[in-house]
Amino acid sequence: MTGTIMGAPDIARALTRIAHEIVERNDGAEDIVLLGIPTRGLPLAHRLADRIAHVEPSFDAENSCGALDITMYRDDLFKNPTRTIGVTSVPQGGIDGRVVVLVDDVFHTGRTIRAALDAIRDIGRPRSVQLAALVDRGHRELPIRADFVGKNIPTSRSERVDVRLEEVDGEDAVILRKGP
Repeated sequence: MTGTIMGAPDIARALTRIAHEIVERNDGAEDIVLLGIPTRGLPLAHRLADRIAHVEPSFDAENSCGALDITMYRDDLFKNPTRTIGVTSVPQGGIDGRVVVLVDDVFHTGRTIRAALDAIRDIGRPRSVQLAALVDRGHRELPIRADFVGKNIPTSRSERVDVRLEEVDGEDAVILRKGP
């Protein structure tokens, strides 16, 4: 099956559900820090922060959200060594002793998250690290699993999952495509 798997309403519902699950799993939102993995994980983290603030009015969405650049932690740098280094921005209170929720758009092999865990080690020591992904497409190469998933989309290795977000692409959609 190819085509649009999730439209804007589906993405909105999935993010609302994930926000509630994050709050429930952590008995509130007091110590939560959301770190989005650029490019599309960052706007998703901001959306989740806004939804968590709806559930827990004391949650400071603006100061509990940041970006985690993993460029220099990737294990495929030798394949494409000229990459633009992004920005890592940690909320003012830092991550030490807090619950860090990594946010990404598509969870696939697990290598991006492995790189993110290495990057986190260099900026602090959280109490725990959890993973929220809009889409889990399977094909894990590392023993890593997502704690919160918007939608599981079983794919073949020859298929591709493209997440499009309003903030980056001008529309919200998850599209399954053939080929690389």
